[in-house]
Amino acid sequence: MPVAAMRMPMDGCPPFLRWAGSKRKLLPKLKGFWKKDHKRYVEPFAGSACLFFALNPPKAILGDLNPELISTYIEVKYRTDAVLKELRGLPPWNKKEYTRLRSLDPLKLGRHVRAARFIYLNRFCFNGIYRTNLAGQFNVPYSGDGCGSLPEDEVFKRCSRLLRRARFVRGDFETVLSQVEKGDLVYMDPPYAVRARRVFREYDPSAFTHGDISRLRSWMMRLHATGVSFLVSYAESDEADVLKKGFSYETIPVRRNVAGFAAHRAVTNELLISNA
Repeated sequence: MPVAAMRMPMDGCPPFLRWAGSKRKLLPKLKGFWKKDHKRYVEPFAGSACLFFALNPPKAILGDLNPELISTYIEVKYRTDAVLKELRGLPPWNKKEYTRLRSLDPLKLGRHVRAARFIYLNRFCFNGIYRTNLAGQFNVPYSGDGCGSLPEDEVFKRCSRLLRRARFVRGDFETVLSQVEKGDLVYMDPPYAVRARRVFREYDPSAFTHGDISRLRSWMMRLHATGVSFLVSYAESDEADVLKKGFSYETIPVRRNVAGFAAHRAVTNELLISNA
């Protein structure tokens, strides 16, 4: 039996994308870092942008290395109806259609078709993962019927209205952070850099490395020195110990669906590091 479509809650706007490592379960805690004197929200690792949609800030900068993600946000921002028309013409929970769309070169598609393809693959891929091969081709397998369904049109339309408050940057997190100003709240939720193995949820051609951890730490120090508020979320690890040194932090237990299967759910700790 099909799973009911995502409905718009009365008191908020859910993201229209799934994303591995999403912090939706931490939203009640994360929202508390936004203060009334903050003027702009900045997120250099946008992903599903669940905190942006929950906060509804007056202005924002959303950045990411993923060109498909950024182009999709821009299309939903400006051409929601065209994206929805294309999306509603695709059959849901269909492995054959999923495989066909995955095989297409997005650079050869029209902008709204490209966005609809990305959303479809995102909603029906395994565990909301974005992963590519070394040629940059999306290669995550089909999830099956258990991943839910496409959001209702009203979710997309509400997201579109909120995205009109955001400016988008495709690029490395330093490109985004170089544009921050005093009065911003910067939220950083980077991919995990785990020693000795690649992480399935990472962007394969540009995986987050330990060199990136050092760069991120340097930017945390720079933001703090210039009086810019920041929040970093990161899994409890040696890397988190490097990031948290000298800053306030809180350890939060989070139940994760490790490997995407119910039998592998486990409680892990997430560190929330800030200069508050």
